[in-house]
Amino acid sequence: QVQLVESGGGLVQAGGSLRLSCAASGRTFSNYAMAWFRQAPGKEREFVAYIRWSGSTSYADSVKGRFTISRDNAKNTVSLQMNSLKSEDTAVYYCAAGLTVVPATRGSYQYWGQGTQVTVSS
Repeated sequence: QVQLVESGGGLVQAGGSLRLSCAASGRTFSNYAMAWFRQAPGKEREFVAYIRWSGSTSYADSVKGRFTISRDNAKNTVSLQMNSLKSEDTAVYYCAAGLTVVPATRGSYQYWGQGTQVTVSS
C-alpha cells in the first residue's frame, strides 16, 4: 500500500508560478512511477506529467515547456513546478503512483492522493 498526500495548491494570477508536492509513504517509493493528473469542473481527469523511477519524464502537450516534474527518492517526494500559469490550468491536481504504467493512462495507476486545488485568475 502507498499513501500519497499532495500540498502546495492555491490561488495565483495568470503568468504566475506554483509548486506542488506529493509525499509518499508505505512501499518502496523508488520502485514506483509517479505522475500528476488534473481534473477541471465538468471535465475528465487528464494526464499532466510523469516521471519514471529512473528520472525520465513525459508531459502533456498543454503543459510542455511550462511545467517540470521531479522526484527525490531519498525524501519520498515528487514535485510539479508550474510556471507561466494560465486560467485553463485551473483544476484539482492529483498525484498518482503505479508499478507498471502507461504514462498517460489513468487506469494504470494503483494509488492516488486526495488532490489539491489550483486556481489561476485571469
